[in-house]
Amino acid sequence: MTQSKEVIYEDVPKPKKTFGTRHYMTVMLFLGMANAYVMRTNMSVAIVSMVNHTAIEQNDEVFDDECPESSSSNGNSSATHHQDGDYIWSTSLQGYILASFFYGYVATQIPFGILAKRWGALNFLGYGMLVNSIFAFFVPVAAQQGGWVWLCVVRLIQGLGEGPIVPCTHALLAKWIPPNERSRMGAFVYAGAQFGTVISMPLSGLLAEYSWPSIFYLFGAIGTVWCIFFLWTCKEDPQSHETIDEDERKYIVQQLWGSQKMTSPPIPWKSILTSLPFFAILLAHMAQNYGYETLMTELPTYMKQVLRFSIKENGFLSALPYLAMWICSNIISFCADWMIESGRFSHTVTRKIINSIGQYGAAICLVIASYTGCDRYLTVAILTIGLGLNGGIYSGFKVNHLDITPRFAGILMALTNCTANFAGLLAPMVAGNIIEGKPTIAQWRYVFIIAAIVYFVCATFYNIFATGKRQKWDNPDLDDQHYHTSKAIDNENGLKQKNIQETKY
Repeated sequence: MTQSKEVIYEDVPKPKKTFGTRHYMTVMLFLGMANAYVMRTNMSVAIVSMVNHTAIEQNDEVFDDECPESSSSNGNSSATHHQDGDYIWSTSLQGYILASFFYGYVATQIPFGILAKRWGALNFLGYGMLVNSIFAFFVPVAAQQGGWVWLCVVRLIQGLGEGPIVPCTHALLAKWIPPNERSRMGAFVYAGAQFGTVISMPLSGLLAEYSWPSIFYLFGAIGTVWCIFFLWTCKEDPQSHETIDEDERKYIVQQLWGSQKMTSPPIPWKSILTSLPFFAILLAHMAQNYGYETLMTELPTYMKQVLRFSIKENGFLSALPYLAMWICSNIISFCADWMIESGRFSHTVTRKIINSIGQYGAAICLVIASYTGCDRYLTVAILTIGLGLNGGIYSGFKVNHLDITPRFAGILMALTNCTANFAGLLAPMVAGNIIEGKPTIAQWRYVFIIAAIVYFVCATFYNIFATGKRQKWDNPDLDDQHYHTSKAIDNENGLKQKNIQETKY
């Protein structure tokens, strides 16, 4: 256990400066999150231009005949004609290539969360994303010189580098953002995921029309520049920042730690793994990934197979749900912080209300979408509304880690995010088994309702057991007791050893 040398400040007023160092840190973390999601999604766009679709022997895709073809897809193949690429990769092989990134990403979640707790989060985040960005330049080379095997290796390494993004971002937010600003700051940072997707999808599509390698060269360069500025200008915490205003430093430290000393005790694994508030966050996170993947991955497939219309034919419609989630998450976050600052709502009540909007709202939209019949535009509208409401989760369970344990927030996020990613992988598997060979409206309704049930059950568990209070196992007072107890035991053992030596001689 190590203890900080910083003095403890008395109650200090909020700095008058509109844009302080903590705001700059928030903006940089937002850009880092956006960059991470650009790197995550650009391959799905690029691979369309890389593959020689004409040379691939494809089985006829099964369509449902309950709905008529849309005017945009009926007899208009020339409008969607795309120049074939150089690689003859089957659909299943393309799936392995796309999945290789996520194997690396999931594998490093918990290890980096533990390492960040011991050695600090900033360098792991900065250098991890630098690895991700630099290896983006090797994607075209790997594909051209080594084929799909080396391409998978490069994408795996990129995923390993991106592993720190969520746990380390959470750890830095815990050190920089006062409790009453967590909703809007945290939501702003994590909404960078939607912002990055909104930027990546249309821009990658445009670049792919001319040269698919340019996708990785451009975003690799942008990511590298961000990493350099992040490592150069950002610091681990307010105490180690040389240019932060003293009044802001005092304000952040006082708000986060009060009259307690800042300490870094061992990780209380037993207390964490037996904590109901932790499991409330874990289940909410798992439901979010499962429902989100269903909402964003399976609905377009439903529209293609059943409604006979692909949402991907229109770039704006493809990005619209992400845009709605980005905008709504920021609006909802300000409402959440207002609720807390007004004194009318506790952190616990605020988190539960806002998270309910995000997860119950998305669940209701999934159920409605399963009954929209052949109305494709109503389905797009429901999808957009559902993702917009879903933005409430950023001010709900997503920042709740920071409430219950500021010092171990990165560890908790690593645990929940890693588990939730596995839950997210179940969504396409469940949908595939349900609709295989019979993609009817009735079968797809099962897919949507199952996701809605997962949302409802886990959100309800969260509402029962979640809390916004700091947990007893993250109480700095216990660190002092542990420190003095350990000191006494060491002194007693030392005295016994001395008596043994004196008796011996």
